Amino acid sequence: MVKLSLETAKQLLAVAEQKSRQMGLSSNIAIVDDGANLIAFLRMDNARIAGIEISKNKAWTSVSMQMPTVNLARAALPGGPSFGINTTNYGKIVILGGGIPLVREGHIVGGIGVSGGSSAQDIEIASAAVQALEMMTGYSGAHANGHARTGSSSYYR
Repeated sequence: MVKLSLETAKQLLAVAEQKSRQMGLSSNIAIVDDGANLIAFLRMDNARIAGIEISKNKAWTSVSMQMPTVNLARAALPGGPSFGINTTNYGKIVILGGGIPLVREGHIVGGIGVSGGSSAQDIEIASAAVQALEMMTGYSGAHANGHARTGSSSYYR
């Protein structure tokens, strides 16, 4: 299986930072490996301090749950199939949009988490990095539009 290297993680951080700047935001951006361990992190000037852990936990959640965090936001609503999931794992699971798995050759190799704007803005920034990875590898795996099925490791458009 292909591993996510530090060099690739740095490139993804640069893409996400550029997108955040274009949007006029100051973001915290975290990249984790396939075991949800932090590889690289960037805190832009004036980014919220609370966003440090939020971005890391979004990345962690996307890998540990094998889906974009926006999917959990929908499923965790009262009466939803995953209601209360954000209270598990010592509160580490984040149900806000902005965490997306990174996929190569059909396998999750890591995740990105962004915190600095609204969930929609964080998703847009993370999506830029996902698209950059797809361009680097020529493979289209997880899609940032959040259409992975809840509770599944399958991704589709």
